[in-house]
Amino acid sequence: MRPVTGVLTAIAVIAVATLGVVSLAAADKAPAPATVKSKYFETEEAKSSGSVRAGFTSIPYDAVAGTLIVHPKGWDDAATEKDKSAANNPDAEASMFYVAYFRRGANPQSRPVMFLFNGGPGSSTVWLHMGAFGPRRVVTADDSHTPAAPYKVVDNVYSLLDVADLVFIDAPGTGFSRIAGKDKEKAFYGVDPDAYAFTQFVKQFLSKYGRWNSPKYLFGESYGTPRAAVMVNELEESEDIDFNGVILLSQILNFDLSADDAYKNPGVDLPYVIALPTYAATAWYHNKLPGKRPDDLVAFVQQVERFSTGEYAHALSVGNSLSQNERMAIANKLHAYTGLPVSYILRADLRIAGGEFEQNLQGSQVTTGRLDTRFSGPSMDPLAKEADYDPQSAAISSAYVSAFNDYVRSTLKFGQNKTYKPEIEIWRSWNFQHQPPGAPIPLPMSANVMPDLASAMKYNPDLKVMVNGGYFDLATPYYEGWYEMHHLAIEPALQKNIEFHYYRSGHMVYAHEESLKEIHDAVADFVRRTDNVK
Repeated sequence: MRPVTGVLTAIAVIAVATLGVVSLAAADKAPAPATVKSKYFETEEAKSSGSVRAGFTSIPYDAVAGTLIVHPKGWDDAATEKDKSAANNPDAEASMFYVAYFRRGANPQSRPVMFLFNGGPGSSTVWLHMGAFGPRRVVTADDSHTPAAPYKVVDNVYSLLDVADLVFIDAPGTGFSRIAGKDKEKAFYGVDPDAYAFTQFVKQFLSKYGRWNSPKYLFGESYGTPRAAVMVNELEESEDIDFNGVILLSQILNFDLSADDAYKNPGVDLPYVIALPTYAATAWYHNKLPGKRPDDLVAFVQQVERFSTGEYAHALSVGNSLSQNERMAIANKLHAYTGLPVSYILRADLRIAGGEFEQNLQGSQVTTGRLDTRFSGPSMDPLAKEADYDPQSAAISSAYVSAFNDYVRSTLKFGQNKTYKPEIEIWRSWNFQHQPPGAPIPLPMSANVMPDLASAMKYNPDLKVMVNGGYFDLATPYYEGWYEMHHLAIEPALQKNIEFHYYRSGHMVYAHEESLKEIHDAVADFVRRTDNVK
């Protein structure tokens, strides 16, 4: 929700010895795998079953809620106990929680498996699980605050179980995942160590459930999108595991493009260019545009895109040499597209950061949403320069967290006497330094994982990428995804492997039911076209 791994074969619990597994139920006939105990954690597993009507088909499934143990890069599973205690062998480890859903009776050779995760960093995957593609879905208000409990939880007809087995993974330290050991935060809380942990989780999962020869997909939302980019390159180049597809929702691969606090990074004007179409869509939604509101939202934002990357980008690029007449002309056009007063736009030097737009669009007494700008709420401080909370997060988080805490214990039979952590505060301490392919060291700059995705697409020219975004997302504006993908360092022939889908929703596209249906249908079609199953 929030803008959102060394060889471990000894730890990978081999549930079956071959790939010829028919289903989880078939694995149950074999002796139960032994619990794996590492230095700090033991693997856990709780099984249940159910059925869901998804894609007009009743789908019986087996579910496993459990944990796998992963270690930081440099850990050697074959080392002796003496070696493992050496200074050069990382001491920390993570117990990573997951919930996996397997269609009962499906052949794993032809059944795709999809690994899904939210981002943050510091977010669990409760949002994708309970709001988008799990078999049960919590119902929330479309663009206003959802009333307090009891919350309505329904069978999810939009679950992706109609096309793939699903594995929802909580990042180390979030949800029921835990970390322990010396320097545990350093070992897992950063761009590269986080992606490495997820990579090793995927390897263990493939072994445990006999899915090495299944079609494979990554689905990352928000910070999960840079995680997915680093993961797929690591999995393909370092682990020799090709993936069929990567699905990105609410994308941010280059953090220099973020509209949040953009004014703190002077000289970098692209965030304003990329955010403007979302500002315009938001003003359109709230009827804040001067004059007659355009009938066609999509045509309107495409018009704004052309202005933004043309006249507006040029005006920003020339900086203080822009003439007063040109400055006034741009300010008037920005007013026409955003509804913000010309005087405010001029005081902001034609550059409005995300938080400033959220605070001012509807007047100082009303704050516009960040994750989903269709949402509004009372301003905490009418005199503040920027919004200091997000109305959508306030509106729906209780429903998601309450529904999942009940569901995981009552239905999945996991988590008794444990605390589920939907989010943890690690943003300020997160290590954003990243070592892209070909770099000798992590680079002292804003994280940019575009090279990782480009490298993965070159290494595996058949890799398909699906980009999804919401027109009302101001945490990771939809146009950022378009811009990044059109600036990947790949040859033109590989651009055909990328497809784009946009929805009349926000960061959590699925929080709007019509968009949930649309993204389900689009992702399902993507999987069917790319799973290589004849």
